[in-house]
Amino acid sequence: SETALIQVIQEAYINGVSTRKIKKLAKSLGIESISRGQVSQITRELNEQVETFRNRSLEKTYPVLWVDALYEKIRYDHRVLNMAVQVVIGIDESGKRDILAIEPMQEESEATYKSLFDNLKARGLEDVWLVISDAHQGLCKAIKESFIGCSWQRCKVHFMRNILAHIPSKNKEAFAARLKQIWLQPDYATAKFYAESLMDEYEDSYPEAIGTLEAGLEDSLQFFHFEQMDHRKIS
Repeated sequence: SETALIQVIQEAYINGVSTRKIKKLAKSLGIESISRGQVSQITRELNEQVETFRNRSLEKTYPVLWVDALYEKIRYDHRVLNMAVQVVIGIDESGKRDILAIEPMQEESEATYKSLFDNLKARGLEDVWLVISDAHQGLCKAIKESFIGCSWQRCKVHFMRNILAHIPSKNKEAFAARLKQIWLQPDYATAKFYAESLMDEYEDSYPEAIGTLEAGLEDSLQFFHFEQMDHRKIS
């Protein structure tokens, strides 16, 4: 029962319940002796689990990495700051997906991304075939420098958002349905042909959207060149 209580307290803490409220919760369950200090001690044990996760050894090869950021409020130096939390997910050679890193950043820059990738390599990562991310300039530079010989895939979800920003609201849904078909084609040649037909059809109506599509199209089609992997699962 003590182990179960500790797990409940840790779970509550992870979900944002304050130590003061946890103390009240324990009292409502008939537990009179638990203090805020004891709650803090119990939750500090989570740090050990986090450090074990953050520093565990990695496989030598992850054919595909997905890199993206969450934006969260984080307590830092007695203040609550809005910070980017970079998440790296990898797929190993057996096809297993795994979260490789969850790292907070006070700023998104080439230097912070480079540090993130250096840490992955220090933990054992050597070979990456394809990295998928948005087109953040600092991130793209860090990928290029950190993983020489690796291809970069512009994430189709972020790319679609960039394109649709130039489409009137009333037409977004219909255009998005047409746009999405580019990345659902069976191979690179068919996808390129479909995209060029779409650009020819809409370049007069939506010149800015089509300009964005044309500029980033090639980067968004890189996943087609990896025939040993299921395109639908990596695009």
